[in-house]
This record gives sequence, C-alpha cells and structure tokens, in this order.
Amino acid sequence: MLKKKKNMKSTLLCLTSILWVVAAHNHLPDGTAVVTEPQNVVAGSPGTPWPMPKSTSEFGTVMTIDPTNFKMLVNIKNCDIMNQTVQRYMKLTFLEKCLPIDSPRNSLSNSKKNSEKNKMIKANGMLYNISVTVLGKCEKWPYLNMDEQYLLKIDSPDLPGKANLVSSTVWGALRGLETFSQIVYSLGDGKFGVNSTMILDSPRFSHRGLLLDTSRHFVPVSVLKQNLDAMAYSKLNVFHWHIVDDQSFPYESLKFPKLSEMGAFIPKTHTYSQEEVADIINYARVRGIRVMAEFDTPGHTQSWGKGQPDLLTPCYSGGKPNGNFGPINPILQSSYDFLAEFFGEITKVFPDNYVHLGGDEVDFSCWKSNPNITDFMKKHGFGSDYSKLEEYYEQKLVNILQSLKKSYTIWQEVVDNGVKVDPNTVVHVWKDPQVQELQRVTSMGYKTLLSTCWYLNYISYGKDWPKYYTCDPQEFNGTEYQKSLIMGGEVCMWGEFVDGTNLISRTWPRAAAVAERLWSVADLKDADKAAPRFEEHRCRMLKRGLRVQPGNGPSFCECDFVVS
Repeated sequence: MLKKKKNMKSTLLCLTSILWVVAAHNHLPDGTAVVTEPQNVVAGSPGTPWPMPKSTSEFGTVMTIDPTNFKMLVNIKNCDIMNQTVQRYMKLTFLEKCLPIDSPRNSLSNSKKNSEKNKMIKANGMLYNISVTVLGKCEKWPYLNMDEQYLLKIDSPDLPGKANLVSSTVWGALRGLETFSQIVYSLGDGKFGVNSTMILDSPRFSHRGLLLDTSRHFVPVSVLKQNLDAMAYSKLNVFHWHIVDDQSFPYESLKFPKLSEMGAFIPKTHTYSQEEVADIINYARVRGIRVMAEFDTPGHTQSWGKGQPDLLTPCYSGGKPNGNFGPINPILQSSYDFLAEFFGEITKVFPDNYVHLGGDEVDFSCWKSNPNITDFMKKHGFGSDYSKLEEYYEQKLVNILQSLKKSYTIWQEVVDNGVKVDPNTVVHVWKDPQVQELQRVTSMGYKTLLSTCWYLNYISYGKDWPKYYTCDPQEFNGTEYQKSLIMGGEVCMWGEFVDGTNLISRTWPRAAAVAERLWSVADLKDADKAAPRFEEHRCRMLKRGLRVQPGNGPSFCECDFVVS
C-alpha cells in the first residue's frame, strides 16, 4: 500500500513536470521545441508617437477634448491636400470604435475602465481646436528633400490652453497632424485627452521608402491603398513600385498595349489601368508620399518580350537559336527606339522626378551565346568584357532619361560591374557585405540608398523587428562626406510569397521599425525601450482598420477581437 502511494506521488510529480515543460516550450516549424523562459506580455503605451519625434517636452498637465466640439483650423485656403488631410485626421484622431465601423461588435469594451482612470487625471481645461499654420504655398507634389519639419505646441507656457501646429510646407503639416493624432488618447465616454506638450520634429533622412513587388503576385489597388495608409501612419514618404518583372507585366501601357495583353497573368483582371495608376499616385500624393516606379532592364524582362517582338536577345546553342531569350538586345537600335517611347510615356504617367531603372542580376550567358552580339563586341573593342556591353546599354538608357529631364536610381550591380554612370546617379545597395558596399559606393561619390538589411520577405519564427530597428545606414567606415551621401533607404517586400491576402499583415508593423530608424535620431536604438510604443503603433493601425500582425509575442489590442 505504501509502495502504491509512492508510485502515485511520483506519477503526479512527473505529470506536473511534463505540463510545466509543455507550457514553457516554443514549438518551431520543424516540429522541434525549445525550452524558454515564460514571455512577458508587452502592453502598449497610449498617447505615444511612432516614429519618435526629434525633440519633445512635456509640461505635466492634460487637456481634454470633446470631438463634437473640436475643430482643426487651417490658414491655407483652397488647398486640396490640407482639406483632405483635415477630414482624414478628424476621423483618425478620435476613434472610439474599431474600423471597419460596420462590425456589430466593434464598440470598445474598456470605456468604463478609461472613465475611472480619467478621475485620476489633473485636467487643465478643454481644448476646442488646433490651429494649423502653413507658412508656404500649397505645393501639389511631394519631392526629394521636401521640408517635413513641424512645431507642435499643446498648452505650452507661451500658448496656455491652446494647440498650435506650424510648418513651412503642407508636408510638414501632414506629419505634424499624424503626430497629433497619435498623442491624443481616449478617456472613455466619448472624451479624449492630450498631454501638454511641445514637439519640434524633422526627419533624419529625406528618402524613407517601401518597395512592393506587383509582378510575382498581383496586388489589388485596394490593398496598395491600405499600404499607403500604413506608410503615412509611420511617416514613410516613398512608395517604390516594382510594378513589372520577368513573371508578369501588369502595367497597361497606352503606347504599347500588347505588353500587358500578352505579359500579364490575366489581362482582364490582373492589370493596372491608366486610371488606377493615376488613382494610386493621387492617393499617395495627398498623404505626402512619392511614387517612384521601377521598370527594371535589361534583365528581369521576360514578360516584356511576350508583347514586344525582337526586344529580347535570342539565346543560341550549337550555333542555332534554342528558343530561349535573355536580357533586352543591346545591339539593336530598335531596342532603344522602343525604350525612348516607353519611358517617354512613363515620365508623363509618373510625375515624380525619379525613375528606378533597375539594372540588377543581368545574366551575360545569353549575350555570350549569341554570335551577332559577339561580333558587335569585337567591332566596338569590348573584347570578352560583357560589363562593357552592359555599360553601353546603360549609358544609352541614361541618355534617354536625361533627354526626358528625369533623374534615376539603379541597383548596385551596375557599378559593381564597373559600369561608369553619371555622377548624379543614385545607387541602391541591396547586397552583402553591407558595410563594405556602403563604404565603396559612397567612396565613388554616388548618392546612396540602403535596403540590404531590410528585406521583410525573409521571415523567421519569433520577434524579428528589432534587427530591422537596429540596422543603421550610416554605420560604416567613411568620411562625414561619404555619410552625407546616404539619402536614406527602403524596406522591401518582394512578391514571391505575398499577394493581396497577406501583404499588409506580413509587412506591418515590421516595416514601422525601419520607418523609425529613417526618421528618428541615430542614437535611438534600444528596441526593448521602444517595444511598448511599437505595440501601441500596432494596436493603433489595427484600430484604424489595418489587419497587421503581432510584433512582440504575447500581447493584446483592444480591437483584435473584431477581426473576422
């Protein structure tokens, strides 16, 4: 009998140990499990902005706001950007419900809790408006190096009981109203609070971009707009639209309609019409976001060849064409005639001053197999150096862009291969070793963008945003002048495994980590300290109707219960 009790006790201890181990295991995709310490729940911090402003002072009091008796007053008249911005932020600033608002279960359940907390707040009176002063004119299009600085004062010593936002441009006003919308927080019962604050803010880098690939999978216009919303919430200002590639050509060209008719996955549904492209550009414009289109050549052009005969290089085997095609044929004048017409259209459709010309991953093997190209190489004294042929092509393409009065960006391989390009070229670094590449490209005097450490399409188990957060584009051995050539960078979401069903959740809030790196001061690098604000930003985007994934492990948001 005693022995039986002992066995029962041992069994209970064993079961308890098993349960504890199971509870503490993190199960990985391959079925293995790793014992870890229990993870703490990361709570958001209401009223805190993302990205962190450059300079913030708080004065220890709170102003209360009744949205039904509050206005955003703008000094600049007949400005469509400011008119739409005010309408948008009057809604976004005072959300008490979770978007989309047609959900039957979208009312927040913590109004009573917030109301109780409100009794502990020392209010300094009611705030009835925010005065927005734009010192400059109503600019129509965002541009590189636009002035995004703003000064935001809430119940400051020199303006007691008032709120004032001042900027030189509409772009600064946009960023300032986004910050204002983030520092306002709900007190429950339809009332809101905002701390007495003074914020002086401006971005660290002028180019803060996000690349989306719509060739490998088509992404609907509605999802592209959601992404633009998320970019605006995070103060990113360049939508790098990698619109076509080998896999498909979804852009509907006016001059060359066969490109999409033959090159798109499904021409009737998986294309972007001229009206849709204009709609996306305008949607971005009123949010202070540039749209930089990329049409990558001479490689990555298999889809182009389907609708444009004789554009691509015929590949040879055994002295005969083998039915395969390589990059654009660089020895035919017809190729450049086509490119001049095509980019002539692109520069009219996309108003931004920059076009991304690609130039990456050019496979020379097809060029090497083609006897017509090898003869051309000999006649021009290129020998067997096919980077010289690439340089020949790129120079002709650059001349086309310059004749169209456009600036351009290229991927780093163009200069890696020894191609001599115009000194004003912007080089986009995406390959390792990152530090050495940044050092080398800037030592050549080129303005530079970084993406190497910000490829969000590489996913892994666990919390990965801190590694994006701590990667800095100016951390390399170089002179101050070299570092001044860093224009900023771009977070990239390539489309091999992303489409409209998962683009927003996979990209956000992870891209926001890069947004703060590119906006905020360089020494703001503590991801643990940033985690509550990051969590709050995720919850805020969720509340605004974006289906963004968790970023910090165990956590909760007040609006995650309405997701269907």
